[in-house]
Amino acid sequence: MTGRDEAWDPRPKEKEGNAMRTKHLVRYGVGLAVALVLAAWMLPAWGQSDSAGKAVRPASDNGALIRDLAAARRATAKYATNLDLAKHDGYGIITQMIPDMGYHFLNPGISGFDVTKPPILVYEHTGKDSWQLGALEWVFPSIPASPPLPNATYGFFPAACHYLDGTFIPDPDQSTCPPTNPDTGSPFNFWHPDLVTMHVWLWYPNPAGLYSGTNPLVAPFNRG
Repeated sequence: MTGRDEAWDPRPKEKEGNAMRTKHLVRYGVGLAVALVLAAWMLPAWGQSDSAGKAVRPASDNGALIRDLAAARRATAKYATNLDLAKHDGYGIITQMIPDMGYHFLNPGISGFDVTKPPILVYEHTGKDSWQLGALEWVFPSIPASPPLPNATYGFFPAACHYLDGTFIPDPDQSTCPPTNPDTGSPFNFWHPDLVTMHVWLWYPNPAGLYSGTNPLVAPFNRG
């Protein structure tokens, strides 16, 4: 080839460099978007409001919450899409699909509060044989004097008779629980009094807040 033919032309490499920069920007944009979504998801849990409506977000509480959620996520990762393992480990069904919430599975061997050992797992039935863990749940006889997690908020579940198929009948008196569910014929499992509940939507984003009792994003699974 002639000297002219061998002359270095920067244009192809410049084009390649532009492509590489574009690829990196796309990756950065995706990562930033994910981070922003996660931040928006957790913000309601970190930033509760005081009586004057001003956001309250102690930095120390945010750090403690992040550590607690990380520990809970590590401990429950094995159950994220493996309901069979959860059942094997002692979690049994206590509710059918509660709209905008999910199916609840209780491990009666777990008591007290340990962020790595939720007594209740809330699952979404996402397909014929597919289950996705949505929330972890703890229950208390009354609102805890000290929040078990920073800025925790609570829900309420009335006294009820529960049956082995996951159905339940609200009833303030255990002595009047039917021995079998009149509608399904399922045998009686257990009764509980009024309970305070704390959901933690650790495995499914919830725009209503980390501690919200319901989640609008699981509405597509309401039919079970």
